[in-house]
Amino acid sequence: MSTSTEPTPGRTWVAGFRTGVISPYEQIKLNEPRGFADQTVRQVLRMAGGGEALRVRLSNRYGRDPLTIGAARIAVRKAGDEIVPETDLALRFSGAAQVTVPAGGEAVSDPVDLPVTAGTALALSLYLPHETGLATYSHMPMQTAYAADGDLTASPGLPGADHVQARFYVTGVDVLAPEGTAIAVAFGDSWFEGVGSTPDTDHRSVDFLNARLDRGWVVNEGIAGNRLLVDEIGENALARLDRDALSVPGATHVLVHFGINDLGLPGMAGQPPATSDDLIDGFTRLADRVHTAGLKILAATIGPFAGAVYPGVSTPEGLAARRRVNDWIRTTDLFDSVFDVARAVENPDDPDFIRPDLDGGDGMHLNDTGARLLAESVDLRTLTL
Repeated sequence: MSTSTEPTPGRTWVAGFRTGVISPYEQIKLNEPRGFADQTVRQVLRMAGGGEALRVRLSNRYGRDPLTIGAARIAVRKAGDEIVPETDLALRFSGAAQVTVPAGGEAVSDPVDLPVTAGTALALSLYLPHETGLATYSHMPMQTAYAADGDLTASPGLPGADHVQARFYVTGVDVLAPEGTAIAVAFGDSWFEGVGSTPDTDHRSVDFLNARLDRGWVVNEGIAGNRLLVDEIGENALARLDRDALSVPGATHVLVHFGINDLGLPGMAGQPPATSDDLIDGFTRLADRVHTAGLKILAATIGPFAGAVYPGVSTPEGLAARRRVNDWIRTTDLFDSVFDVARAVENPDDPDFIRPDLDGGDGMHLNDTGARLLAESVDLRTLTL
């Protein structure tokens, strides 16, 4: 007999939440990695879309040793580190309460009956009984996680917990939803992940975009510092495309924002920026692979970053390449649609700079209002099947 957690005609598993993860062993670090031992980590996951059941995806992708999950629970978050106790459910893995994830491996929980809707804030609690080593993590999600000693996975709250600005070991939540639910993947850098927006307010550009949609939703695979062509921070876009976009269950569209870090990040290491030809070639290969997979691609123009406060990021060569690539993005027929982020947030008096009232404070990222304008630059008609 089928249960409510099994797909039946008319419903299927799709991505309800995603978060891009990186290795803690990279040379360039925007947020310090960490590990755990005999600790509970409680993490808030805001659902992009909902369904009548869910399953959780965990990853030890970049771990160097097996990862033991001693207990895992999922609940609706009440506030801060507190859960709604009557929604609290144990997660199992092939029927077991514990799971060991091999180095480089992943684990998917058994489905649980916990109906969720778009905007539901879930609290995922993981008990990590042994020394983990440095954790596979999402390094700048603009969401607080909570770490406390011992197995407190079933505790209504975590008084005295450490507050950590990162996510650990989780890559997504799938939901059981009606067939034909359109899932778009925001595949890019910090302008999707949310750097510059107010932490713990869900004011990322992808959150604002989801608020505009009345059908389907967008899951967020942005990684702050990520590049189109070169590894660090995170695997480059062409390397992670299959895993983080094309294989996302239910995906129909891919939105891309890349280029700022290809042009600016090398300056922090004394390297020359990518050329405009390099980026155009990379975007071309990216679009070809998305189309080959049968999905549509929506490309953003590269946002302004001349005001970046970080030494070496803003260079005349990098800014000139940005202008050339943006001219190409606006005129090529390679993409199914273009959303002109650069024009939406640039300073009209000096378009290489972010408009002052939209600047997140470092000349390189958008504040909450800027994130909303990024979302509004997407024509919703281009997200229909």
